[in-house]
Amino acid sequence: MNQLRQKQEEPLLALNHISFRYPAKKDEITALRSLSFTVETGEFLCVLGPSGCGKSTLLRMIAGFLKPTQGEIRMDGRRIQGPDWHRGVIFQAPTLYSWLNVRENIAFGLKMRKTAKDEIRNVTQSYIERVGLKGFETKKPYELSGGMKQRVSLARALVNQPDLLLMDEPLGALDALTRQDMQALVRKIWHETGNTVLLVTHDVDEALALGTRIMVLSSRPGRILNEFYPDFTRRFLSGDGEEVQYLPEYLAMRREIMKEMIRESGPAE
Repeated sequence: MNQLRQKQEEPLLALNHISFRYPAKKDEITALRSLSFTVETGEFLCVLGPSGCGKSTLLRMIAGFLKPTQGEIRMDGRRIQGPDWHRGVIFQAPTLYSWLNVRENIAFGLKMRKTAKDEIRNVTQSYIERVGLKGFETKKPYELSGGMKQRVSLARALVNQPDLLLMDEPLGALDALTRQDMQALVRKIWHETGNTVLLVTHDVDEALALGTRIMVLSSRPGRILNEFYPDFTRRFLSGDGEEVQYLPEYLAMRREIMKEMIRESGPAE
């Protein structure tokens, strides 16, 4: 289990003047322009913005799947050069191996890292129980609901004990009740493990319900419009979940975020 590390002079994650351009037939498309920010250990950062603003591109660069066109990204002071198990990634569509059962899918990363068999068994079972999949260990992905598949994806990412968990709208395709349950699970695991989380979403309420910090991006090319520091996720953890969304301070911050998003929602470049 990851514990909150003592803060160092170097932030966990640092992005310095990041830009990204996609090649196109007639001209390049600028997805992100000159983003600079840091993420400290233990934060739950929600990156919020309209579709097409470069949120997923940003997450893929941090994961190491894409390289910035300009600028650099550093984690623990070291430049990110490619994918690394220290950064766990969960996508909107669960990327599970259809031929493996729940236990085998979750344990896959540990096996690739040649972890001792006893440790694989113990750690895997621990996360199976933590995400509420006890009794489903031998089920194949096609036997699971959408919410259960995402629980497997969450456990598979967490079992490697990453320093940073990257979530690319993983709850977007779920029905309202399942999504609420999964938000509660993600919140609980973040609180218990001390993981640092970066969640990409276009849902203002999801960002407010989970984030300790919300970064609002403009329409393409994505750039930082504003940042907010809600404390509602801790109130959910204290058992006040049903009332939180009706609090005056919640509604006021929601209105302010929506204003930011609407203000620059004009035509993309």
